[in-house]
Amino acid sequence: MDNRKYLPAIVITVIGVIILFALSSSVFYTIQANERAVLFKKFSGGLDKDNVITQGFHVKAPWNELILFDVAETKVEETMDVLDKNGLSIKVDVSVRFYPKFERIGYIYERFRMGYVNTLVIPEMRSTVRQVMGRFTAEEIYSTKRPEVEDAIRTETAVVLGSDANNIEMRALLIRAISLPEKIKQAIESKLQQEQEALAYEFRLNKEKSEAERKRIAAEGESAANNIINNSLTTSLLKMRGIEATLKLAESPNAKVVVIGQGKDGMPLILGGSN
Repeated sequence: MDNRKYLPAIVITVIGVIILFALSSSVFYTIQANERAVLFKKFSGGLDKDNVITQGFHVKAPWNELILFDVAETKVEETMDVLDKNGLSIKVDVSVRFYPKFERIGYIYERFRMGYVNTLVIPEMRSTVRQVMGRFTAEEIYSTKRPEVEDAIRTETAVVLGSDANNIEMRALLIRAISLPEKIKQAIESKLQQEQEALAYEFRLNKEKSEAERKRIAAEGESAANNIINNSLTTSLLKMRGIEATLKLAESPNAKVVVIGQGKDGMPLILGGSN
């Protein structure tokens, strides 16, 4: 049997398989859960920004370029020197967490290519930190208004990064540490301690004043009550109470008490009592 007639078919099949394996990496691709992609179509419109490819297995024309983005949350930490409102140098450690907006990765690539972290996120964060801290004094940044400073940096950075031009979603921004020149730090801490002591003294003073006022009001109330009682003890009332007491004493089954004569103002005089 002559197998030579099958040789061309075998050769074509082998060549086809080789070509298929060679092209498989440029035709078939898989997008992972933490990835998104867009295509650059060389012969039909260029960058396809609005069709974002999600996770899964896909097929493309071998001449189209796949642009793959890692959309997992990213953390960047920066240490920078900034100036306060009075020109004092402060060292600040800041961290920011963010990710590219999934549906906008084509627009991010068009403006920043793959280096959006270094060309967009870090410069904008550093710029905002400097601008915000330049509105406060070192004492405010270090102690009295630190939450306000952090909120302002967080809000303003999120607005800039999340704009339609930048398309970055910021998840968190934290000021991890603020370092001042040692003398300035000691002066601020000493001032804060004095202010705390002054507040404590004022609290004690107000408490003592309140207690004195309470006692004064209580004394005035007691005095007023005594005046009411004294004013109500008229001669007629006292005579009536004396007669009632005498009658109750006379009705007692116990040994009788001898009543002699009359006391002052007609009141009975009880033996053993005083005039």
